[in-house]
Amino acid sequence: MSTRYDVRDGIAVITLDNPPVNGLGFATRRGIADGLEKAQADGSVKAIVLTGSGKAFSGGADITEFGSPKATAEPNLLTLIELIEASSKPVVAAINGVCMGGGLELALGCHYRVAAPGVPVALPEVKIGLIPGAGGTQRLPRVLGVEAALNMIVSGEPVQSDQLAALQGQKLFDRMSDGDLLLTALGFAAEIAAQRPLPLVRELPVSHPNADGYFQFVRNGIAAKARNFPAPAKCIESVANALKLPFDEGMKRELAIFIGLMMTPESKALRHAFFAERAASKIPDVPSDTPLREVRKIAVIGAGTMGGGIAMNFLNAGLPVVMLEAKQEALDRGVATIRRNYEAQLRKGKLKQDRLDQRMALLSTTLNYGDLSDADMLIEAVFEDIEVKRQVFQALDEVAKPGAILASNTSTLDLNRIASFTKRPQDVIGTHFFSPANVMKLLEVVRGKNTADDVLATVMAIGKKIRKTCVVSGVCDGFIGNRMIEQYIRQAGFLLEEGCTPQQVDRAIEQFGFAMGPFRMSDLAGNDIGWYIRKRRYQEQPELRYSRTADLLCEMGRFGQKTGAGWYDYQPGRRDALPSKLVDEMIEGHRTEIGIAPRKIADDEIVHRLVFALVNEGARLLDEGIALRASDIDMVYLTGYGFPLYRGGPMHYADGYGLYRVVKAMQRFAANPHDDAAFWTPAPLLARLAAEGKTFS
Repeated sequence: MSTRYDVRDGIAVITLDNPPVNGLGFATRRGIADGLEKAQADGSVKAIVLTGSGKAFSGGADITEFGSPKATAEPNLLTLIELIEASSKPVVAAINGVCMGGGLELALGCHYRVAAPGVPVALPEVKIGLIPGAGGTQRLPRVLGVEAALNMIVSGEPVQSDQLAALQGQKLFDRMSDGDLLLTALGFAAEIAAQRPLPLVRELPVSHPNADGYFQFVRNGIAAKARNFPAPAKCIESVANALKLPFDEGMKRELAIFIGLMMTPESKALRHAFFAERAASKIPDVPSDTPLREVRKIAVIGAGTMGGGIAMNFLNAGLPVVMLEAKQEALDRGVATIRRNYEAQLRKGKLKQDRLDQRMALLSTTLNYGDLSDADMLIEAVFEDIEVKRQVFQALDEVAKPGAILASNTSTLDLNRIASFTKRPQDVIGTHFFSPANVMKLLEVVRGKNTADDVLATVMAIGKKIRKTCVVSGVCDGFIGNRMIEQYIRQAGFLLEEGCTPQQVDRAIEQFGFAMGPFRMSDLAGNDIGWYIRKRRYQEQPELRYSRTADLLCEMGRFGQKTGAGWYDYQPGRRDALPSKLVDEMIEGHRTEIGIAPRKIADDEIVHRLVFALVNEGARLLDEGIALRASDIDMVYLTGYGFPLYRGGPMHYADGYGLYRVVKAMQRFAANPHDDAAFWTPAPLLARLAAEGKTFS
């Protein structure tokens, strides 16, 4: 059963019991409806208390039912709220914990509300491209006021119950509990049991002294920020309807807007990302109850930009970190950078001085590997060279205690080979952080052929603790993200040879929605990094074709922002990417040398050559078992590479575009004499799905 029913001194208590957040699935909705009916029929019952078990009142819709007939089966949430409003006996919502989405709409349908302090309250539907669909935009303004309600609805962010209770004139909570919430609710229900008529939120007035001006102000404020997302503007429209339309008409409009948004590609993409993030944490052959190794202290080898950023993640989570370097000057620079980063947060009001001091106190440094012997997890963040990695892992193998996890931050190298440098390959795993490591959400967790299940499960749990989105990858050169981005960068190079400028390619892909185009991205990361990897590629795969333009750029010493010159020119102290005449001349000279007459290339071709290069390589990764699921690939690109969230990731985008059409486009690209025809042979999985009319999802 997903609800419980009992009667205490004439008060019926209906308890939602659908872990983990008491989602309002079909069985729960039916249980509430049955409980209401039972209470109505019992003459000894004077009032009804609706509450939740565990740490939640209700987190809203049951995500396991999304897209299934159960999600809308009667009683749906609207019907359930109508039953509550029509109850002849008062219904009190006892809000004991998380109260979000449909859970808050359910509470708003009750006649009274009692809440515990510190409860997160939210209408987060905008985050999946929707508006509240069961009265949230019509009822919340009536109990909180228009401005407070609209702020919650447009942002989707939770607000603590005691903060809401402190708002002047609020009618959301009739009482706050300072002790046992259920006892408070039962006492309150007994007090108001005889009160008639029963108050309905729908009957409360709603107004604003300058409604038109206020709503226009809010529209202007979100216009740029949400230009690719229709839901925020629709939130404003629906709340505005609460002021100018009768309640029932406002409800009809709210539902129509909700249904319309459900069909938009943006909402589909956001919902895909929502489920993809949750799916990424599930590893089919590693049980969820796998015992975890204890991780109380972290060691980071390397105090450079990456090592310092990695250390900050653990300091932020309250874990002590010891950082090792070969020289004291390098340690001093690393510690100074970490402090500088925290002080920048302090200046912006994102961190308080006491928290800064606490985090810095958790950091210690050493020049001696022996000082790492008590660390539970040791993370290598040194130069991307297999010989350097060998030296580090052999040293770690000598000093690390039994059962310690040995992790490598390698972005491309063979993790199995790295593990072979130790006598404990079962304890070795890849933790590929993305730069800046203290900011970027993605953590690629690389599972070696000998990595123990409990090591993998522990690292996934630690990743969650430091607020990363963890995606598991098998071992291959570049893993998921960098293996795919290499093909994207190759296509960008071929586009230069065929007639594009760096700024044209960047502009096209940024208009598609990427945070940054390939050439601006390379300048930011450092063009010498890609050059180093390509030199290794030339030796290992001499048949693999690249445009020589990137090598010629590096031979000019143009390594990107750090040298003030890359694909673009940069002025001191600024990051504006300025077109470079020298680069244009280099590209034109190279075209002449290899005998290519430049042609005009449409933005659509630029975008699809870059994006479908990701898709085809992603399909190969799925074929090879490197990626567990297509949605994992999407999470890598949404959280690590700036792929536009409203497009859902490369594999989701390809599904929406149509895999048959993707294959046809690839056939056109293969016919281009200056492209790599072999690469554009569809991966077996892609070819099969396209032929069968199926999708990656």
